Amino acid sequence: MNAENNPSRRQFLKASALVGGGLVVAFVVPGGKRLAFAQEAPAAAATLTPNAFLRIGADDSVSVLLAHSEMGQGIWTTLPMLIAEELDADWSKFRVEHAPAAPVYASTVFGMQGTGGSTTTWSEFDRYRQVGATARAMLVQAAAARFGVEASACRTENGAVIAGSQRATYGELADDAGKLPVPANVALKAPADWKVIGKPTRRLDTPEKINGSAKFGMDVQFEGLKTAVVARAPVFGAKVKSFDAAPALAVPGVRKVVQVPSGVAVVADHFWAAKKGRDALSVDWDLGPNAGLDSAALLASYRELAKADGASAARKGDARAKLATATKAIEAEYHLPYLAHAPMEPLNCTVRIGADQCELWVGTQFQTIEQRAAAAITGLKPEQVQVHTPFLGGGFGRRATPGADVVSEAVHVAKAAGLPVKTVWTREDDTQGGYYRPMYFERARIALGDDGLPVAWDHVLVGQSIMAGTPFAGTIKDGVDNSSVEGVADSPYITGLADHRVDLHSPTPGVPVLWWRSVGHSQNAFVMESLVDELAHAAGKDPLDYRRTLLKDHPRHLGVLNLAAEKAGWGTPLPEGRRRGIAVHESFGSYVAQVAEVSVEDGAVRVHKVTCAIDCGVAVNPLMIAAQMESGIAFGLSAALHGRITFKDGRVQQSNYHDYPALRLPEMPAVDTHVVASSEKPGGVGEPGLPPIAPAVANAVFALTGQRLRTLPLALAKA
Repeated sequence: MNAENNPSRRQFLKASALVGGGLVVAFVVPGGKRLAFAQEAPAAAATLTPNAFLRIGADDSVSVLLAHSEMGQGIWTTLPMLIAEELDADWSKFRVEHAPAAPVYASTVFGMQGTGGSTTTWSEFDRYRQVGATARAMLVQAAAARFGVEASACRTENGAVIAGSQRATYGELADDAGKLPVPANVALKAPADWKVIGKPTRRLDTPEKINGSAKFGMDVQFEGLKTAVVARAPVFGAKVKSFDAAPALAVPGVRKVVQVPSGVAVVADHFWAAKKGRDALSVDWDLGPNAGLDSAALLASYRELAKADGASAARKGDARAKLATATKAIEAEYHLPYLAHAPMEPLNCTVRIGADQCELWVGTQFQTIEQRAAAAITGLKPEQVQVHTPFLGGGFGRRATPGADVVSEAVHVAKAAGLPVKTVWTREDDTQGGYYRPMYFERARIALGDDGLPVAWDHVLVGQSIMAGTPFAGTIKDGVDNSSVEGVADSPYITGLADHRVDLHSPTPGVPVLWWRSVGHSQNAFVMESLVDELAHAAGKDPLDYRRTLLKDHPRHLGVLNLAAEKAGWGTPLPEGRRRGIAVHESFGSYVAQVAEVSVEDGAVRVHKVTCAIDCGVAVNPLMIAAQMESGIAFGLSAALHGRITFKDGRVQQSNYHDYPALRLPEMPAVDTHVVASSEKPGGVGEPGLPPIAPAVANAVFALTGQRLRTLPLALAKA
């Protein structure tokens, strides 16, 4: 091993203080392929280059430290399963905890500590297995020495090493194993020998989430902690001109009123006092340049912008010339609104600032960014900022903010107040003053050949870039934010055409935008899969058969498409008043097809059943995959049937779940998920279940009513 990946004894002793234990296995980030391991008793202080740790204690416990955040997607269970596969440990002895924030925990995908983009499992698939295999090899070596036999005479089983009649548990061997040299290379199990990977496994975090012992950011409490809420600008870009704190200070329990960059904070003994104090607060605002923002006017401007040439996201041949001479073509416009993330747990951050340390308790997807932001505000070094990551009560991208808005504000509040403070956003605060999935307008013109198949495709997208102004702005090339056009510019329906053109306009209307679950695929799958249905109808073809023809050279698309159709009984009779719609889409390295069965009840769309097929490569935990498909379908249906953020006079018109609804339990369809057996590289699971659901439902609505709905949320024309 090279020097970079092989820590010194002193370095390791410092780092292992983070985790303690008898046998500690650490591995590093660079390259993600070569591991650094070290074993010695822990000492005091901290730094090394470990990305994650496996700790085996004398009590046989197996502790896994996650550099990623558990927000409901199930990595609290999936990543330990990878270690368990190679370690042959007792699954009931596994324990999991979030890692602290430090550069050494950087994701190999993002280059910093963070969770998102459905990257966690596939990015850690090899590394976590190697850690388990290395620890097992060391335990076997320690047992062989104790038993007086060759290592080849030993086998492992359920947390113990066995040789003939001799047996020792991992806990009994941990200290001896910790003194051995680390094997340079370890062999991983062949897939045919896997006993854990691929086995449906219940979540490790379920018991504590059921019994209430699980800790979320809102649960943080300690002596002397105050609560704050902030009066923020009613219009994006507005500034405080003046404020009168006296009415707020007159509210019992209110301790301080302080101005911070985002507005005016009311600090109190508890939330209700802070909320009542803010209600009483009088603030005079300079509304700034966005006071006239209006959704209808903005849409009109987008529609006009779509008439002009944009930045080139994909071009081949001359689609417009081909369209000019086409005997048959379709043209369609699609509109998708701004969307809020609306996580169940309100945004919050607890801050305690000392002379040489700042502590944060925050449910975050971006530990590195939060740490750096807090350091900049307090004047401390990043390593002096300690980030405690509790469970996240939903994220969907909102807790992965490049500007660290929640944490920055909370640190400013605690600094100005001179007190430890938990700053809480109400749901109204976030719905009306947070970040949003961008609004998009898309226009497509498609020429059809004599066989009814597309021969030229001209597609224009208009919508804000989510990468502009962030640390990821470098991904924008020649004016094209790939996250704006993903699922269109790289669609198999388009890339195989000799004549195609995809243009992008990225206006800047002053609305803060952010990635939202499944990012650009959330809008573009709806447009593309609806368009393909339109093409099938224009060609007089069955939507399934039409897709089969278009995707004949794309076996993984075709595999899930056929599986979903078969399991849904495509083409078989349904009860009167019901029809099916289908959609298939690839995102985040996974392929998902869905068949939706719908009816119309009292003028509203009702989804009764969704049959889902997913090919996500190697399926680590099929039970978790099915759960995430259900989750993505529920989240996607919330947007398809209800979701819409609109502006009038610069202000967001929605405020909470009553006028920005999430899918309710009676609306949730039955979901039948089928996971394709695959040996391909693992893909994402948390996001790919969402993109196909809106077009599958819209296509079913067309089959039922003849109405082609091109705007979300879906609304039928009134009779």
